[in-house]
Amino acid sequence: MLSRYFYFVICMITCCPVVWGADDPGNPRQQVPVYQEHLDLSYYLDSAGKKHSVQSWEDWNIRRGHILANMQTVMGEVPRPTKPVPLDLKVLEETIVGSVKRLKISYHTDDLNQRVKAYLFVPDSASPEHPVPAILCLHQTNSSTGKEEPAGVKGLPNLKYALELAERGYVTLAPDYPSFGEYPFDFKAHPEYRSGTMKAIYDNMRSLDLLQSLDYVQGDRIGCIGHSLGGHNTMFTAAFDSRIKALVSSCGFTRFHKYYGGKLKGWTSDRYMPVINSEYQNNPDLVPFDFTEIVASFAPRAFLACAPISDSNFEVSGVKDVIRIAQPVYALSGQPENLQAVYPEAKHDFPPATRETAYQFFDRHLKQ
Repeated sequence: MLSRYFYFVICMITCCPVVWGADDPGNPRQQVPVYQEHLDLSYYLDSAGKKHSVQSWEDWNIRRGHILANMQTVMGEVPRPTKPVPLDLKVLEETIVGSVKRLKISYHTDDLNQRVKAYLFVPDSASPEHPVPAILCLHQTNSSTGKEEPAGVKGLPNLKYALELAERGYVTLAPDYPSFGEYPFDFKAHPEYRSGTMKAIYDNMRSLDLLQSLDYVQGDRIGCIGHSLGGHNTMFTAAFDSRIKALVSSCGFTRFHKYYGGKLKGWTSDRYMPVINSEYQNNPDLVPFDFTEIVASFAPRAFLACAPISDSNFEVSGVKDVIRIAQPVYALSGQPENLQAVYPEAKHDFPPATRETAYQFFDRHLKQ
């Protein structure tokens, strides 16, 4: 019933049908196997539940499709309107910050009655004649500050990565997450989204549309970065949108069994994935996906995990498990070097040396 209602409401929002192509990966409307083993990526299940060894990239893409479908059983379906609502970009403010231009902008994502606000940074080097790569910059959990923190307007100095990456020559975009900053959003009033996570994913996909619409952006060289909430928001978006060619997650994840000893309540507010509580009893044994699978789904795209060893939110050994388990999939893709992780001596933070590692990672994968 919820799936049908979701379909109807999105149709009403966009004034056009939502369609899944037959080849859409992870189509949740198709019968999909549920995997009990998220630490073993060496096989896929057929429709009868029989295991088959992953021997080729084609085999892996069967498992990957199942991963995306199972994510959507928790998050809700990814909206796929044939004609999204117009972005209708508006510039609200313009400020020069050192060598870059900072624009405060607003645009539509899925609703013509509500606009998302964001900071857009444009370096001097960007022009229609010389377009540059772009990076979507997603903020941490900070209700009042939101996008202002990665933009360097307010907040912690270690989290102003939208400004710093712009100073490095990237066009950067830092939007508010729904219900944060200047983005009031009542999740209960929008049952077309099964989760706040999926609402954020779709907003981020529209933000990528916006970046690709700018004639001074290289539309095929787009990255994404985030810390904490922004770290896993980056990952969830990249799982469903291959336009993100390189991504960095700082303090963004650990495997579910090592998140506060397997107590998943922190994932279950309306802003995130409430059905982890209502349908899966906050039990990592029941949730039909884990971060091992999400990271493997990125292959062969470039992914860097920044996981401090004293992060009290996302236990570092769980991150190491994820990287180890996903590595064979990257090897199968022919790009094992594209999966990277660093483990700084820090708490839940994104210190300068780690940010520099992340920025050099983007330089290698988006500029060269």
